[in-house]
This record gives sequence, structure tokens and C-alpha cells, in this order.
Amino acid sequence: MSVESPSLGPGAATSAPPSGIRETRPRGRLPGLDGLRAAAIVAVLVFHLDPRWLPGGFLGVDVFFVISGFLITTLLVREHAREGRVDLRGFWTRRARRLLPALLVLVPSVILLARLVEADLLVGIRRQALGALTFTSNWLEIAAGSDYFHSTAPQLLMNLWSLAVEEQFYLVWPLVALALLRLAPSSRARAGVAVVLALASAVLMAVRYDPELGATRVYYGTDTHLMGLMLGAALAFAWAAPHRAWTSTARWQRVRVPVVAASALVLVALVALLDEATSFTFRGGILLASLATSVLVLAVVERPSPLRSVLEAPLLRWVGERSYGLYLWHWPVILIVEADLPWAARSSDGYLWSRLWCVVVTVALADLSYRIIESPVRRRGFRGTARHALHTIRYAGTRTARIVWSSVAVLAIALTAVLLTAPTRTRVEALLDANAAAARVAPTASASVPLPGGATPTPQASGAAAPAATGKVVQTWAMPTGAEIDGVGDSMMVGSVHALRYYFPGIRMDARSNRQWAEGFSVVKARGASTRRAVVLALGTNAGTDIDRARATLDALGPDRMVVLVTLHGRINRIASDNAALKELAKGRDNVAVADWDAALEGTSGQLQSDGIHPSLKGAHLYARTIRQAFADLSERHTGKAVALEELPLP
Repeated sequence: MSVESPSLGPGAATSAPPSGIRETRPRGRLPGLDGLRAAAIVAVLVFHLDPRWLPGGFLGVDVFFVISGFLITTLLVREHAREGRVDLRGFWTRRARRLLPALLVLVPSVILLARLVEADLLVGIRRQALGALTFTSNWLEIAAGSDYFHSTAPQLLMNLWSLAVEEQFYLVWPLVALALLRLAPSSRARAGVAVVLALASAVLMAVRYDPELGATRVYYGTDTHLMGLMLGAALAFAWAAPHRAWTSTARWQRVRVPVVAASALVLVALVALLDEATSFTFRGGILLASLATSVLVLAVVERPSPLRSVLEAPLLRWVGERSYGLYLWHWPVILIVEADLPWAARSSDGYLWSRLWCVVVTVALADLSYRIIESPVRRRGFRGTARHALHTIRYAGTRTARIVWSSVAVLAIALTAVLLTAPTRTRVEALLDANAAAARVAPTASASVPLPGGATPTPQASGAAAPAATGKVVQTWAMPTGAEIDGVGDSMMVGSVHALRYYFPGIRMDARSNRQWAEGFSVVKARGASTRRAVVLALGTNAGTDIDRARATLDALGPDRMVVLVTLHGRINRIASDNAALKELAKGRDNVAVADWDAALEGTSGQLQSDGIHPSLKGAHLYARTIRQAFADLSERHTGKAVALEELPLP
């Protein structure tokens, strides 16, 4: 995501306002857009601080896309009308001046800071740095299988995916726009082409979106996330027509207020209510947000209005002018602060203070970037800025010059060393890999496990259909031992394998990172009647609770087995609804209890790894104790006898 300057350049005066309206804005400046940028960056910032606070805050990126598409196309249209041509080299040079300086400072700075604070933040950093500097982050992350919404490994430069999309747009769109300006007969036809491209991108996003695979491919893809940029471009073509995007008509004047108000309400509602787990987000939601933004852009540039007055407030303009720096810095700052102040995330007060500190640091860095880096380069250009810097160093004295160049050399060497020695896996991933073999059971191993009461399951013939797990179980409802428990889970169970064996000696686990409910259901069906009399189901950390598959899994296990469902934890908006769905599913099933892992973590510290999701060594024992307590409660529910649980020391 880049932020285009609101200035349209020398001589780029806007058209005369409607009769009776007097404009007072500076020549060439489109008012109100800085305020829209400010609202967009605040939405994105709040979402990244905590998705639960503003589930659809990521739509702020689409607001930026619409504004960028409108401004870039307006620049091209006006230059072509004024000069009869478009200076593509000059256009791309201005884009480079706008984007590169701050980016070239950000990338090495955050890499070095991250290395001082937490090496785990540098996993995949060579790929991320390459993507940042070549504006290909979105495609490199797609190829690497990254997950924007559910990543459990930190991505220090994750936010630069949208900057890549915009830069790819800047490289290709001027050529397309120039062809349209020369070949298309009217502004209506040019706008129509842009609208068709926007709709094609939206359809492609809707068709390619697969809830089972996640949304990252369609969200990161330039082909599937082009609608905002194209709608902005269509608006610019229409705005260049004599009718000024039909705002000169009497019909527009009649419907203007209700249409603009409705668009604002729609956009606010989408930002507040949509989230990544909702299919509508990717099957129309992003397109709708882009359409609403297009109406707001038209409204604020068309004529003075109360909305424009609000968006022209000094604070909003100040934030909007620095929105590029705010966007660049906010995500790395959040990750580095979280790693530097891990204690802050363990209590409500500390967490809120850490979020506030992230905002303060981000704003300070963005302001410095705007004043010291972005504005000077835009005024002087690359060569002028370089000459000015060299002149300053030269006349600061020999000692100062030596310190400056020595510091640059040391930082360059340090950066090279950090990039060459960056880890390939986080400590959490290494732990999960180490535990993976212990948490995985071969499918054929189930045939030799005795059922309660001494019965032995019949081995399955090769190729025979696996029976359902609803075979009659001799259920005493007594507290199960480890040898009577099966566990089916995802990375949460993988990370807790040793603690689970400590509390439940003999437990049989089949767990795998990124496992979803669909696969968990398959595991239960494949195991069939050999399933033990007690089962732990811990699934859905990455993709959420698939309530239909979860229900089918409980149905397959039948009413005679003791089943514990483990809730999810994480700063993800869907966690609350997922856990509510699990608890609702357990209602009416006397054989099912809920181990509320999410609630168990409240008011605790040191229970989670640096990713804030997986249990630490200490947390794994809390995880196991929470499951043990759920089995005890389930036993007491049926037997009427309280279960005395032995307090085991941490090994």
C-alpha cells in the first residue's frame, strides 16, 4: 500500500465547481483525500493491533487502493490532456521518489532491530527483503504458502504485500491507460473498460476463494485483488468527462446526500462486521467496500460539504500526509514491541499499554520518515538529496565524516551477517517438528489396541472400508487412564505432547500441525471401532471451527465414549465465535465436556510461546491439566462422585 500525494502537479487545476459554489482550496489539490487516508490507516492499524477490536479493519487497504487508482489515473489523464502525451519515465521516477526512500530505510532498520530483540522474527527474512525491494512480496509469499490471516510464524514485513500490488499497478496501468486515452473514443468507454476489469477481478476472487484452503491466495493476488484500483481508475476517467462523473446532472444533486450517507454507513458497517472467516468478505464484501469508497471519493472531491470539512480537519490531514510511513512502520513495530515486552501481553492492563506504546512509536517513526526522508527526496530528487547529504557530511568535519562512514560500513556488515545467519524456523516450529513424530500414530497401529473390558478389535483387511467409531463401548464413566484415551489434534496438541503423556501415561495421540476438522473427522472414521473409550478433540486453531464436521465427528464417536472438546485461543476475531460454537455443540450431549483452554489462560503469565498461540513448556502443563479437569467433570456428571486429581509437580 502506497499513499499518493494529493497534489496533482503544476498546472493540474481542477475544473470549475458547480455554479454558486466558491472554491478556496489550493490550485491542483484534491481536498478530503488525506482525511480518507487517515481513516483507512487507522482502520488497518487497529486491526493489526488486535483483530478483535475491528474485525474488518483490513478493508482500509482497499480504501487506499481506490484512492490510488483515482489519483494515478487522474494524473495520467490530465497530463495527456495538457501535453498530448504522457511522460512515462517521469511518472515512474516520481513513483520511485515517493516509495523507495522510506522503504530503503525501513527494511534494514527493522531487520537489525528484530535481530537485537528476537531472532524468531527473522524467519524467512531473506525472501521478505527480496520481495520488499523488488515489489513482489505478494507473489513470493503466495509461493511460500504464507497465511496473512492465520500465520503462527511472525512475518516481519508481511504488510508490504499491498505495496507490491500497487507498484505492479503503477508499472502496468500507465501503459494500459495511455492506450485507452489514444484508442477509446470517450471517457465513458474508458471507464467501462476499467469497470469490466474491476468486476473480472472480483469474480476471480469469488471463484478462486476456497474456505478450506484459506483466503491468502485471493487476498494477496494482484489478479484477484485489483477491483479497488480499477474502480478508482474508472472514477478518474468519468471525472475527466464534461459531466464530471455525472455530478453535473440534476439527478445527482437530488440523490447525492442519501447516496453518500448510505455509502459511508455501508463502509463503516463492513469494517466493523466483516472478518476473514466470512465467505462474503471475498465473495462481494471487498468489492462492496471499494464501491462505497468510490462514492466517498467522488463526494469529497466534487464540492464543499460537511463530509469534506470533517475530512479536512488538521489532525486528519496530518495523519493522512504521514499514512505511508504509518503503514510501513506499524506492523514491524507491533511485532518487535511484542517480542521485547512479552510480559505485557499476559495481563489486560499490560496488553493495553503495550498497544498504546506501539501506536506512539509508530507515529513518531512515521513523522520522522515524513520530515527527514520522504519530503526532502520529493523536493530535491534522488541526486539533489544525495548531494545535500554529502555536502552536509563533508562540511561537518573530518571526525564526523569518519564516524558516519564507519557507522554505515558497520551496519552494512551487520545487516549482511544477519541476513546470512537468519533462522529458517522459529523455536515454536522447531519444537513442533521435534514433537511431531511422537504425536503421530500410524493408521495400522490402531488394530492392536484393546478395547475396554478386554475385547480386541477385528483387524481391517487391506482396502476394506473403515468402520465408524460407534461400536458399543463398555463405558463405566470412571475417570479414564491414559491407556484409555485417544487424542486427535492440531499443533496445540503437538506442542503439548510431553505434558499430555505426563498427565495421561499411555495416551495415544494422532496430531499434526495445521490439521483441520475435516481431517480430524477422517482420522476418527478411519480408526473406527478401535477408538478408545475416551477421546480428546483439539482442532481448528488455523482454520476455525467447522461446526458441521465437528458435529459429524461427535456423531461418529457415538454417545458411549467420553469426549472432551478443547477451546481455541488467539488474538483472532473468530476465536470467541468458534469457542461459543464448540460450547453450543456440547450442549445436549451428556458424553461431551469442554476443556476451556482459552478461559484457563486468563490472568496467567508465561503460558504461551512468543507467537502468542502455542503453549510454552509451562503452558503445556496447564493445557494438559485443563483437559484432565474436563474428564474429571464429565466423570462426576455421570457417576455423581467427585474425582480427586493429584497435583503433579512440573518435571
